[in-house]
Amino acid sequence: MTELHYLSLSEICRRTKSGALSATSVVEHMLNRISDLEPRLKAFETILAEEALAQAETLDKKKADGAPLGLLHGAPIVLKDLLFTKGIRTTGGMRVHKDYEPTYDATVVSRLRDAGGIFLGKVKLTEGAYGEHHPDVEAPLNPWGKDLWTGVSSSGSGVSVAAGMAHGAIGTDTGGSIRFPSACCGIVGIKPTYSRVSRYGGFVLADSLDHFGPMVRCVEDGARMLQVMAGYDPNDVTSSREPVPSYWSNLSSDLAGVRIGVDRAYLESGIDSEVISNVDQVLQRCAELGCEIVEVVVTDRQDLVNRWVVTCGVECALAHSHTYPSRQKDYGESLSQLISFGRERATAMEYASLEQQRLQFRVGMETVLSSVDAVITPVMPIAMPTLGWIDADPRQRDGAPLLSFTAPFDYSGHPTITLPSASGKDGLPNSFQLVGRLFGEKRLIEIAREIEKDLGFRRPPE
Repeated sequence: MTELHYLSLSEICRRTKSGALSATSVVEHMLNRISDLEPRLKAFETILAEEALAQAETLDKKKADGAPLGLLHGAPIVLKDLLFTKGIRTTGGMRVHKDYEPTYDATVVSRLRDAGGIFLGKVKLTEGAYGEHHPDVEAPLNPWGKDLWTGVSSSGSGVSVAAGMAHGAIGTDTGGSIRFPSACCGIVGIKPTYSRVSRYGGFVLADSLDHFGPMVRCVEDGARMLQVMAGYDPNDVTSSREPVPSYWSNLSSDLAGVRIGVDRAYLESGIDSEVISNVDQVLQRCAELGCEIVEVVVTDRQDLVNRWVVTCGVECALAHSHTYPSRQKDYGESLSQLISFGRERATAMEYASLEQQRLQFRVGMETVLSSVDAVITPVMPIAMPTLGWIDADPRQRDGAPLLSFTAPFDYSGHPTITLPSASGKDGLPNSFQLVGRLFGEKRLIEIAREIEKDLGFRRPPE
């Protein structure tokens, strides 16, 4: 039988609701697991043992009293440490905020708690959710191998879920930071449509690019978490009033007649042969299961990829204007350089031209997606980056080619699902990405669930 810490989040919820498990016993098990692994993997900024046990006891009493139970009843979750938690230290990976205790919860935190989610802790991220961890922070280690990249910036989220220290996590994505760690750690990541999930109550990297989403072990878990997280929030001026469909119920479907688009230009020069082979294998199997594979041409994205740092730098400089440059000495080199670039070197003309290209790419993607149900792309140009590959050229973290398949969809706001697929080289998970229509998460989830059932990679790291 699968060990408790590697059960799906959805299975934990079913068992705690049925009485097969108590929320308290689950939390005790998970805290022991964290105690065993955290000294090696270093994923946590703050472990919330007392708070988690108190939450679990409250949920067990609710069940005993016959009170209604939430969709996430008993689910052990970790929070990326840029989400505000009332009275609990929230650092954003920054030493400049190392002692900050918010006076309110982020909207997603409140919604997860109200639905019965239990918070085991706050997990690490790169400084300010940008490209590198602050020099004072011990970076999390990938449970698949200490020499493998964990992805940025939701590194602690990816590591904790992959290693069985949590059943779900919240990640954020500005240039790829839900998708990179999901791909590197062999888990599922959902980047929702921009404005689908409230971003109220969190440190900002770049306001027009930031997305919040779930990082989990399977598509059903992601659907369940997104169901709770999604929806209008009057506290977030970018929040959409678009109705929220049921993501997690009636997931059974099939792939007969599903049209999956592929732009062959996304599988050409500069892409590792293993990445290309993996996408082709997924497409071949999808065709065998009844999908129609359609060749499409996606609007050119290269300028958005190459100059993503302009948009990110300008908006990051604005977000940090209260502490930079007044507290510049507290910043690490990478984030400091980004802010300085946004303040001093990026021009209004560059920023404005990227806004025009953003609109063109968004409209172009919607046109493509009007004729197909989803578009498939790689997540990264290399199957499983090593730390050596990243460190050989630090620009990999915040520029082309690494951002080639991720940043454009932060600009356009289209929803994506990152899925682990069959074992690649050395038994490590491969990955690919499905892109859907704006507010088309439900259809994307249905398709991803069927592909996962046939091709999903579910083996945990040893």
